[in-house]
Amino acid sequence: MRTTLTIDDRIAKALKDAAHRSGKSYKQVVNETLRAGLSANQSMDETKPYRLKPVSMGDVAPGYNLKKALELAEHLEDYEHSNKMRYENRPPYRSHRDT
Repeated sequence: MRTTLTIDDRIAKALKDAAHRSGKSYKQVVNETLRAGLSANQSMDETKPYRLKPVSMGDVAPGYNLKKALELAEHLEDYEHSNKMRYENRPPYRSHRDT
C-alpha cells in the first residue's frame, strides 16, 4: 500500500541511519520498525495487571490503639522531636587532633 506520512526530522534521520547501517532499504526499515512497534504495543495490552498480595506486618505494639490515630501520631512526633533536640544540643565532635 502506498501512503504519505509526515515523520519528525529526528525519526526520519534515525530510520535513514538504521537503513544505512543495516544495508536495508529505507522502506524495509520503516516497515520493520512499525511492525516491531505494533507487536510491542499488542504484547503490552496482553500483560496481566499488577496485583499486590497483602502481607501481615504483625500486631500493633502494646499500649497503642489504632482507633486513636491522633494520639499515636502525637506520640511519634514527640519521640522524633526529642531525638532531634538531643542531637542538635550535643556539642560538636572533637578528635584528639583538634586540641
